[in-house]
Amino acid sequence: MVLNSSPSTLIVILAGLLLVHILFLILGRLQPDRDYSRIGHRINTWWGMFFVFCLAALFNPVVSLLSLMALSFFALKEYFSMIRTRKHDRRIFLWAYLSIPVQFYWIYIGWYGMFIVFIPVYVFLFLPLPRLINKGTLGFLRSVSSTQWGLMLMVFGLSHLAYFQVATPQYGAGLVLFLVILTQLNDVVHEISSIYLGKRRIVPTANPLLTWEGFVCGFLATAAAAVFLTPYLTPFDLKFGVISGMLISLSGFFGSLTVSVLKRDLLIGDDERFEALKKSYLSRVDSLAYTSPVFLHFTRYFFDFM
Repeated sequence: MVLNSSPSTLIVILAGLLLVHILFLILGRLQPDRDYSRIGHRINTWWGMFFVFCLAALFNPVVSLLSLMALSFFALKEYFSMIRTRKHDRRIFLWAYLSIPVQFYWIYIGWYGMFIVFIPVYVFLFLPLPRLINKGTLGFLRSVSSTQWGLMLMVFGLSHLAYFQVATPQYGAGLVLFLVILTQLNDVVHEISSIYLGKRRIVPTANPLLTWEGFVCGFLATAAAAVFLTPYLTPFDLKFGVISGMLISLSGFFGSLTVSVLKRDLLIGDDERFEALKKSYLSRVDSLAYTSPVFLHFTRYFFDFM
């Protein structure tokens, strides 16, 4: 039986988060010479998403919808701050920001057809118009394409988190928490395993922390965690839950790698800003931008409750 909105499940998850946080603090005290700041930011993300989950499960789901909309806004804002732009490029950013409440409105009214095509079809087609009018052709492709890519990741990708709660009120909060926990757990295990076991770096020029050893450990840990979480947070059977965990691990890895390369490309030669962005919203939601749409469409295809 799914217990995704019961107080007992919230208490169990709260206890688990407290245990992980305590272990993280102890690890930091035992090894003060190692930098675990990125893991600390991930744990803070867990607490934030747990708070959003509580709002959805115990109060009004609209509150969590607004919280996720704010998360998309700040992630997109940080992304735009990395792009080298001229004054006349800012108008296109304004239109990108205005698309955020519209995208979440489609989610609020449960219009799946418009939710799924609004950004990748209509916004992509008409977003260049403000840039075309009396602004010349210089830098047009870079301005438009970089804006579209930011919308795709930070708004369209993350908005799938919100759609779970509208599409399936009975299971939505649990599915969101299932997705977030497995995504963040995969990132943390990957990073810790890379620190202690990693020898073969995947893309050292973009993210030296990503190693093949860390990838394998993260994959196995995520699949194992899915075995435990599936009966409590989802309506899935054990087999489907484990497959979902594997997909979340794979897509989360590609999301983290993609955003790392993206930041390196946009901030090439600016190492100080690159280090500062390790504590940003982008570094906390990079994997979720990939895992959210993959998990939603995988679930929607095989289950008729969505």
